[in-house]
Amino acid sequence: MLRLVSLGLVAATVISAAAAETLKLAGPRWSSAQRETLRSLSLASLGPLPADPSNRYGDDISAARLGQRLFFDTRLSGNGKVACATCHIASRDFQDGTPLAHGAGTTNRRTMPIAGTAHSPWMFWDGRADSQWAQALGPLESALEHGGDRTQYAHIIAAYYGDEYEAVFGRLPMLGGMPAHAGPVADSARVAAWRRMSASAQDDISRVYANMGKAIAAFERRIGFAPSRFDRYVESELAGRAHTAADSLSPDEEAGLRLFIGKANCSTCHNGPLFTDNHFHNTGVPASTSVAAVDSGRAVGARQVVASEFSCTSRYSDAKPEDCDELRFAVTEGDELLRAYKTPSLRGVAERAPYMHAGQLATLADVVAHYDRAAAAPFGHSELKPLQLSNSERRQIEAFLRTLSAPLAAPAGYLAPPNASGR
Repeated sequence: MLRLVSLGLVAATVISAAAAETLKLAGPRWSSAQRETLRSLSLASLGPLPADPSNRYGDDISAARLGQRLFFDTRLSGNGKVACATCHIASRDFQDGTPLAHGAGTTNRRTMPIAGTAHSPWMFWDGRADSQWAQALGPLESALEHGGDRTQYAHIIAAYYGDEYEAVFGRLPMLGGMPAHAGPVADSARVAAWRRMSASAQDDISRVYANMGKAIAAFERRIGFAPSRFDRYVESELAGRAHTAADSLSPDEEAGLRLFIGKANCSTCHNGPLFTDNHFHNTGVPASTSVAAVDSGRAVGARQVVASEFSCTSRYSDAKPEDCDELRFAVTEGDELLRAYKTPSLRGVAERAPYMHAGQLATLADVVAHYDRAAAAPFGHSELKPLQLSNSERRQIEAFLRTLSAPLAAPAGYLAPPNASGR
């Protein structure tokens, strides 16, 4: 009996030693390099909200309150039916869930979400604006979006927002004698009226217009992301705590994360705490069958932002020239810009179907399959290489992406229309 016990102890010792050796070979769940990557992707690594030197009113709470009212106001359109919130729906992560945005008409691009964009140097899919306030101005004059014009908007500001505007930006210009509708827009009558105005009158109106954008930007820059289950997982993992239901990943989700930062190369472009490098890439996305015009992406957007009337270096910017390095050193030529589009944030991506710049891909599974397949670009050169993922690996990546879902983070009352007087 003693001999059998001894043999059992020896066997147990051998087994324990083997198990210990196995654990030694397996090592930690994540390598030190992987842990640093996880740390870099966590929302806890996101720095403070960066200042926008081109908008001195960006952190003015009164400007933000005015901007919120403007954001939800349908009077700021040619037909009185379109507001910023028409396409940027607060309850849908400030996008609209359609392949192409619908305002006064139908555009040729997908509505981009707003949360976290204060951290980005470029706006729109092609980066044709270099600030949130400049981005806000483009749709207001677009015939397919708001369909309005500058003097119309100045009259609306004076009639409904005069006191709020002047409390932030100073006195409004005298608008008596100004045409009801005029501006550098697609409508020939409004363009002709604009050209009949003096240069100083045009500048007065454009200043009001720019300030509208700055107020809207003051509102938008306060909209961010709340921590997701992925962030809670990283926090517990880095702290060495046991995971709970609130901060754990399933085996498939964890496998998807490993693929995301490894074999699938997703984090090459979707990196940092917002899961975007804020750059532009041609990833071979198919052309939209709903868009007739050729879309060259950043190749056109880069030239537009440099020439923009409302760029960081423009007369309506509050920045000094040395504050505008992103614009001053922007690459405006090169084959790599052809059909390149901005890397979107993946936070909340599971709630933002359809995908790509014109909603060409209907589901997350379609997106993962596209990157796995790496089809040739319609024109230009795609950066993708085939990944040769298995069906289960594609499903695991999709499972991980769903762990990035979380409510938006914003001040109280920001995600609903304000109670505006005069409405």
